[in-house]
Amino acid sequence: MISAEGVLLGRAAAERLVQLSCCVIEPGLTDAEFTRIEDEYGFVFADDHRAFLSAGLPVHEPRDDEPGVSYAWERPWPDWRDGDPAELRKQLNWPEEFLLEDVERGHWQPVWGERPDSLAAAIEHARSQLSGAPTMVPVYAHRFLPEGHGTFGHPVLSMRGSDVIYYGTDLLDYINQEFEEPRPERPEDWTPQAAVPFWRNYL
Repeated sequence: MISAEGVLLGRAAAERLVQLSCCVIEPGLTDAEFTRIEDEYGFVFADDHRAFLSAGLPVHEPRDDEPGVSYAWERPWPDWRDGDPAELRKQLNWPEEFLLEDVERGHWQPVWGERPDSLAAAIEHARSQLSGAPTMVPVYAHRFLPEGHGTFGHPVLSMRGSDVIYYGTDLLDYINQEFEEPRPERPEDWTPQAAVPFWRNYL
């Protein structure tokens, strides 16, 4: 059973995205498509993320060709319907792979214990720590929500290795923070609280 609160939050975020007219939105994912995606990639969408994508599937931003201008993200929205499976797997693996690259460069979490002298052993130890973390599911580019049937309202995280920051108190706030221009000022009580295992240590 999908939580009613999660459905309301996801739909509100989808409606706000439509209002902002910042991307192309295709018909939402069907139940059969969600089943295929979750079986193929081995995770379960959070309730608000699922409701967001069932209301409409954002696929890419319309951009005018600008000479001399390049974009880091040609298609930042993950296309769960028609996207390249290899690219989608790569995007799903970004949080782990970029963190392990930081470990190669010397990053280490004190809660992991003493760092092994061997780089290979350090990477393997970090990988074992990551094994208990939930899959982080891409929302847009390197903004992620944790997986989790029955969960909703988690802050959207911007993740690049050990550089993890809040980008919205929840999915609706994230849509405003990412796409509203000018970006809305955050209220004084803007205090996201991450409960996701492992990654909350970086916030």
